This record gives sequence, C-alpha cells and structure tokens, in this order.
Amino acid sequence: MRNLYKSSLMLLASLMLVGNVVLAQNGVIDNMRSNDKDGLNVFEPAKDLDAKFDGVKVRIGGDFALQFQGLDQSNAEDSLVQLGNNLNLPTANLNIDVQLYDGVRMHLTSYLSARHHEESWVKGGYVKFDKLDFIKEGLFENIMQYTYIKVGLDEINYGDAHFRRTDNAKAIYNPFVGNYLMDAFTTEAFGEVVVQTDKGFIGVLGVSNGKLNQNVTVTSATDNKLSFYGKVGVDRQLNDDLRMRLTGSWYTNQGSSTGSYLYGGDRGGSRYYYVLHDLTDGGTDFEGRFNPRFTQNTSFQINPFIKYKGLEFFGIYEVSSNSEEEANGSYTQLAGELLYRFGGQEQFYLGGRYNAVSGEDVENGATKEVNRVNIGGGWFLTKNIVTKFEYVNQQYEGEGWTGTKYEGAEFKGVMIEAAISF
Repeated sequence: MRNLYKSSLMLLASLMLVGNVVLAQNGVIDNMRSNDKDGLNVFEPAKDLDAKFDGVKVRIGGDFALQFQGLDQSNAEDSLVQLGNNLNLPTANLNIDVQLYDGVRMHLTSYLSARHHEESWVKGGYVKFDKLDFIKEGLFENIMQYTYIKVGLDEINYGDAHFRRTDNAKAIYNPFVGNYLMDAFTTEAFGEVVVQTDKGFIGVLGVSNGKLNQNVTVTSATDNKLSFYGKVGVDRQLNDDLRMRLTGSWYTNQGSSTGSYLYGGDRGGSRYYYVLHDLTDGGTDFEGRFNPRFTQNTSFQINPFIKYKGLEFFGIYEVSSNSEEEANGSYTQLAGELLYRFGGQEQFYLGGRYNAVSGEDVENGATKEVNRVNIGGGWFLTKNIVTKFEYVNQQYEGEGWTGTKYEGAEFKGVMIEAAISF
C-alpha cells in the first residue's frame, strides 16, 4: 500500500508537469468552485456572465489528507478490537478541470489512494454547460444567464451537506474530521438543471439511474428504476456582514434494486478507522456511519446556513423513509454546527457539531439511535493547507441494537488531521 501511495504521488507530479509544459495550465477555471480556502461556504458556484473564452484551459490539482487517530471504544459485550494511537494511511485525489469551449467545462476526480480501495480508480466526473453557444450562438441566452446544466457520473446535488463533507482526501471544506452520520453522498449517472437568479433564488431538478456500480445486466431481481431529486431555496448576502441561506431538497426512488445508495455511495470509507470492528467478525470500512438501506427510498433534507461576520451556523433536518408495503420504516437526522472564524483572514476557527439519527427499520419496530458530538478547531496555514483537531464522542442507544455489536457501543477520543488541496 505504501508503494501504491508513493507511485500515486509520482503520477500526480508527472501530470502536473505535463499540464504546465504542454497545456499551459491556468490556475483559474471560471464558474467552478475553488479547491482551496476560497471554496469554503460555496454551494452551487456563482455564475460569472462576463467570463471570456480564450482557448482551452486545463487545471490539474490534487488533495492529500493524513490523520493521527487516538480513539478508544467499548460495547456491552466487550467484543470490540482495541484501538491504538497512531497515524492512518494517507489518502490522495487527483483533480482535472478543463475549460473546453465558451461556457463548457469539465471536471474529473480520481482517487489515487483510499481506505476502501487499494488501487487507483476514477471517482467520477461531469460536463457543465453555462452556455449553449456550441449549438448556436446566443441560443436561449436569456434563460442560460441564470441556468447551468450538468451531465455526467458524479455526486448528485441532493441537500447542502455534501458541499461541506470530506471527499476521500478532499478535506479542506470540512471543519471537522468526520462526515455526518447519514452521509448523503452517491456517485451515479445523472443529469441536472440548476437555476440561480440575481435575487438569490436556487432551483435544482435532476434525474439519475440510481446505480452506484454501473452495468447493463438485467435479471429477475433488477428493475432499474430511475431516481429523481431536486432542491429549492434562497441564498442572500443581506449586507457586508450577514449572509442567509435556506434550502429544501428531496430524493425518491421506488425501485427494488436501485435507490439504496444515497447514504452508502462513498467508496472512500469511514473517516474513523477500524471503529466498531468486532474481535470475531471484524467489520467494514464504513463503520461509524449509518445507512438506512431502504431500496424504495424517499428522503428530504432542510438546510439552514447563517454567517454573521465570523460566526457561522449550518444545520440539517432530514427524514429518510421506506415506502415498501408492510415496512414503512423511517429515520430522522438532526445536526447543528456552530463555528467562529477569526484572524485577519479568518484563518483560525473553533466550533462544535452535534449530530443524531433515530428511527426504525419497520414501522413501530425497535428504535435505533446514534448520536455524535464533535468539538474542535483548525488553522489555515495558507489557502491550500489546513490542520485541524477534534474531540469526538459517538454513542449507540435503543432496543434496536440489542444482541448486536452496536449494543451499548461507544467510541471517543482525539483526531488530528492535516490536509492539502490545490
């Protein structure tokens, strides 16, 4: 694995050299989120109507993350592995952004090193159309000044939490180490239309094929139903000090073989290594998160975001329901994140996050509860380098865990992470 990581670094360095020498790499691709501190609190990227096309531009970048983990864990049966204090295996991403034509841009992310995969592989990518001039100059110009279209196989725009999460090695947007318990993130073949007006209105309408692992095989157990999702909201900078955003998102899939990936589509693995691994049966790379695993899944997520000077709040209210007959289970997620950013360039921050999930697999079934508290802070040494620390405490409660390794389970301790993105 160490040799793979070294090879990945060499590959990234070589690609960067080629990009600079052959393609005259440019550090800025208009109308795309900046992969550094400037990308904080950017959701759907703003549209620069004055952006000029002066030829193909390529930006090759990367992400690197490394954690020191000092966690302890226990459960009712005292059956969990003992965790030591040490470094986790580093992770790395390769990012390629290209301005292909006037109003046409492409993005591609590859995981060079990940916890869940030992080999390098492509996470996903998309093409983004800010204009339709490649068809006919000025086509739907009045509509496209507020609209863009994305098509590809990449993460879908459900909810706002996915804009603040860690994506394998891309940890620069996340103020903490862990992602949310019900981590709404999946990479699927999709197409979506995004509308943003100068008054702050946001609208998203999208469709995906509901599949994480793409294939064309049809069996008696597959129905290949489509997933539909959308978002509406408002994002206003009310004055120099105050910004307010409120969005509501929905996602639905009524199939029996698709739709279960919304909370299980991150193939990078959990941010807390080897938690909840049993001495007898071990565990998966995704322990520490919660996935309802509903195939006929309907979810909605509400996200408030407020930033007043250095004070910042982000919240989640989310419900995921199973619409299968005689099942009708549901889970509710609550989260609140309060940060205070300070320093001349807000390069320092302190804060906390509370996250809880509770519900039943079937209606009136045994209740499962998971809650987590994160307290910590960070320092942006530069726009591209962040170091952060946190204390985390996660607990499992409720009769639904009885007889499993999660009964009375808890892990807690300190995490320190260093991350680089450019």
